[in-house]
Amino acid sequence: MGIGAGATSDTAWHVRWDKVDDAERLVLDALPEMIDFHTSGTTGPSRCWRRIREKVWAEAGLLADLLRPQRPEALVSFVPPVHLYGALATMLVPARLGIPAWYRPRVVGSLPAAEHGRWAVVATPWIFSILQRHLPWVLAKEKVTILHGGAMLPATATDLVVAAGADRTQIVEVFGCTEAGGVAYRRWRHDEAVPWTLFPDVTFDDSMYTAVEETELAVHSPRMAFPPDGVPPEMWVLDDHVSVVGDRQFRFDGRRNRLVNVNGRRMNLDDIETSLRSVMDVVDVALLPVADRMVGEHVDLLVVPRPGRTLADANLREAIAVIGVRPRSVHVVEHINRSETGKLRAVQPMPSPNATPAP
Repeated sequence: MGIGAGATSDTAWHVRWDKVDDAERLVLDALPEMIDFHTSGTTGPSRCWRRIREKVWAEAGLLADLLRPQRPEALVSFVPPVHLYGALATMLVPARLGIPAWYRPRVVGSLPAAEHGRWAVVATPWIFSILQRHLPWVLAKEKVTILHGGAMLPATATDLVVAAGADRTQIVEVFGCTEAGGVAYRRWRHDEAVPWTLFPDVTFDDSMYTAVEETELAVHSPRMAFPPDGVPPEMWVLDDHVSVVGDRQFRFDGRRNRLVNVNGRRMNLDDIETSLRSVMDVVDVALLPVADRMVGEHVDLLVVPRPGRTLADANLREAIAVIGVRPRSVHVVEHINRSETGKLRAVQPMPSPNATPAP
């Protein structure tokens, strides 16, 4: 699975890419000609998608180019190198940059103590709260550039940038999927809605330019993956709704399976979840789209309370005000099933005895 299964994903490690004379030759000799990755299973069963070795190395170069202007001297990653994003950013980006790299699975061990002044951090949403808890580590650095991929940025991203200073911390976001690879990027600002820009080798499909309103993102790329018994497609349509704002830019309007219409109210569940985390004192919270016999589309609220606390401590009334409609049900669960990059999986633990009507 991917190129980082087993101990490479489960244990902490450190690689001195700055000591390697020819990283490209070392990597290409070590990897098989065809590399298999699997979808995260957020919208259905996981599927295998195959990539050509040289294309994987080329995509790592595109991600490295996003970090290169900040001149990072070292990299630490918290993203398992199992799926595409983790394999690229955790294992191959530091090889492309020629800098030492540390991997910390779920923060096994402390943050690197190396005295480098400029760092790259490979992150998924939960990492921002970790960095906040280790704020002295961030403040001791001259520059920390965070490469973020997967789910939407959490509210803790803004908290971190404000606490550490926008001159010290920068967040670079990557937009894509296993099937199409990296599609677009943006240098995020907490005080401005920045559009996404296509990677240099990606183009919109012609259908994007004729859309008069938001539409599914359709792109062409030379880095398309393909099933083991197939060939790379000429175009891929992602599970994302966007609005084109220029020849090579778009606004993200929401994932197809995370956009619902409840009683005429259009809801982007990812946006609402981000707001919920700022008003609920819980371990995790999620909105799950469900079918309802009366209104068609609806949502259930999943809550993971903090240890020793109950739903009564979760500030539920304010949460419902943020959602804007009453959830069909509220479920107290032990955990919420998410992918390695923080996306909500389709299958969730929802014990019916704990389901309660919204107040």
